[in-house]
Amino acid sequence: MTTQVQTPLLSEQFVRNARLGSGLLIFLFVVLHLTNHSLGLISLSAAEEGRQWFVILWRNPLGTLVFYGAVVVHVLLVLRSLYLRRSLVMPISEALQIIVGLSIPVILIDHVVGTRIVHELYRYSDTYHTIIRLLWISSPLNGARQALAVVAAWFHGCIGVHYWLRYRPWYGRAAPWLLTLAILLPVLALLGFAQMGRTLEAEIEEGGNPSGYYGESQNYGGSRSYYGSREADAEIARIRVILYGSFAFAVLSVVALRTRRKLKERANLIAVRYPGGEIVRVPRGFTVLEASRLGGLPHYSVCGGKGQCSTCRVQVIEGAASLPAPGPIERHTLHRIAAGPDVRLACQLRPVADLSVAPLLVPAPEGDIPANSVTANPGREHEIVVLFCDLRSFTMLTETRLPFDIVFLLNRYFAVVGQAVEQAGGRVDKFIGDGAMALFGLNGTAADGCRQALAAAARIIEEIDRLDKELSEELTLPLRIAIGIHTGPAVVGTLGYGRARNLTAIGDTVNVASRLESVAKEYDAELVISEPVAALSGVDVSGIDSHDIAIRGRSGPLKIYVVPKEKSGVFA
Repeated sequence: MTTQVQTPLLSEQFVRNARLGSGLLIFLFVVLHLTNHSLGLISLSAAEEGRQWFVILWRNPLGTLVFYGAVVVHVLLVLRSLYLRRSLVMPISEALQIIVGLSIPVILIDHVVGTRIVHELYRYSDTYHTIIRLLWISSPLNGARQALAVVAAWFHGCIGVHYWLRYRPWYGRAAPWLLTLAILLPVLALLGFAQMGRTLEAEIEEGGNPSGYYGESQNYGGSRSYYGSREADAEIARIRVILYGSFAFAVLSVVALRTRRKLKERANLIAVRYPGGEIVRVPRGFTVLEASRLGGLPHYSVCGGKGQCSTCRVQVIEGAASLPAPGPIERHTLHRIAAGPDVRLACQLRPVADLSVAPLLVPAPEGDIPANSVTANPGREHEIVVLFCDLRSFTMLTETRLPFDIVFLLNRYFAVVGQAVEQAGGRVDKFIGDGAMALFGLNGTAADGCRQALAAAARIIEEIDRLDKELSEELTLPLRIAIGIHTGPAVVGTLGYGRARNLTAIGDTVNVASRLESVAKEYDAELVISEPVAALSGVDVSGIDSHDIAIRGRSGPLKIYVVPKEKSGVFA
């Protein structure tokens, strides 16, 4: 019997959505702020005009509540996640994101105090002319500090957006453009800041009077005084102490609570046993993934331990009876992969007693991987289109041929298939004997992939017919092809060993496409497509024979269309 866990006040999914939403709001603020800085490359006046729109958006009561509410929520949820994390052993990318994120408030609090807070308290005119004069002329060290804050905030936000988007089907195509933007925007912002500084410096050296831009705050000459008032200085100093102290108190509270919990947990260690005989002892409440990391054992976790993939899944060998029931996130992921009752996600499973597990996806040790080999990855789920094709009666065609003649024929056939697939926008996955597998839709939508696969099939049929006529005097039987096309979700990843690794797809969609190629032979047809392919491609299937066939492992029949040779040409 499994141990039931109490439902938390806030579901983990709600917390994640709140953290993501607040982070995206802050990122939007940073994007607009850097864009505003970039206008400094045009002129100080252009940047100031852009600032007016920026102020209208963010300094009204609603904008203020939304932005600073997002900041508070995001910081609190980050600190919460640090407290809940049982182990601080993590990949470098995760650690870097956390460290940079926690450094941002330390760097920016002084800037916020010197702009927004003094503006609200004393109507300080924090225009670009005022702030640039302070950070470029009066206190260049603070200017360098703010430049560092810009880079840190942008870097932290870009990492978060990358983790959020990296499994979207379109992200691979958009990534180069997004990377260009990620590099270009902060560079333009810093260049705009420098250009405004040089412009203002030149005005002052030439004896100009830029004080008209400063309004009431022209006495502000650095960190010494806002209005030449000791009372104002003292008030601002108290605000700085409160903000820095509050943040430091929050961070130290997390450290203290973690230390207290760790001391209590040392008396309640549990053992996690692995197939290789390794035993890792961790406090009760640690996840199995954290136990693997603490023990220095390789353990896949593509999504970073968020329960959004299944690469960290383990089979529970012993101790299943005492395990807590899966939460909503884990239950959803396990249901998607149709996992057995003894399979759990290591990143979500927090055992309360000793147990034995076996990771189901085990990375190869670095020393076992040959040099200069293609990097492997555990893959990601993607909606793709799979095409299988095979020469019919190939054994009879070649049983009286010399080996070199067979190689010649196969190479001509492979050239036909490869060129047709590549010209249509697909990717040849592999050649197996006289068969071939091709993938479409890897860098686009499934609908585009269906149309590409049909175009490739039509060209293959046409070129095989032409090759048959060319070699008719050499062959004992006519060349005929059988093609099956199906679309659906599959795991696309790099599989293999050493240099024999290549991008491929595995899953039910691949198996069904292979089955449709066999069905084409059964119906003595060149091409068989599934109903999803016909629907997504938008082709006219009127007048084309359809059948419902049983597919092993599927609960219901699959509707297919048997396309004769004379009608396949319309797909080209």
